[in-house]
Amino acid sequence: MSMHSLARRAVAVSAPLILALATGCSRSADQGGTASAQSARAASVSQGKALSRLGDLTAFRSIAADVTAIVDKGDLSAAKARIKDLEVAWDSAEAGLKPRAADDWHVLDRAIDKALAALRAGASNKADCKAAMANLLKTFDSLEGKV
Repeated sequence: MSMHSLARRAVAVSAPLILALATGCSRSADQGGTASAQSARAASVSQGKALSRLGDLTAFRSIAADVTAIVDKGDLSAAKARIKDLEVAWDSAEAGLKPRAADDWHVLDRAIDKALAALRAGASNKADCKAAMANLLKTFDSLEGKV
């Protein structure tokens, strides 16, 4: 098994676990938890790290940025393999993220689906893949209030 394959498997297994630990439960056990969650979000925003209503999307965006860099190099085969990690992590986190902000979840899910389709197209081309990845990164940034 190649080192790249091992790394992909490690990311696919660890990303959902890290996201689950980082984002916690989508509902607090008591009303006091809501206030602390809001203050944590406010602190995060004041430090320049805006969270979306879905929570921290950093791990997902990081994978998308990796895919974009690979597409920019013209290695669409490697980009296709790497975006699978995003798909697995996103699907694994759906149950925890979607209830928080279903509309935002669907917007991002559609952008991910378009990127997947561009990279998996029978005759995928660099321009289409670049456009789909740029749109995906823009969607992440929009949901995190960076655009």
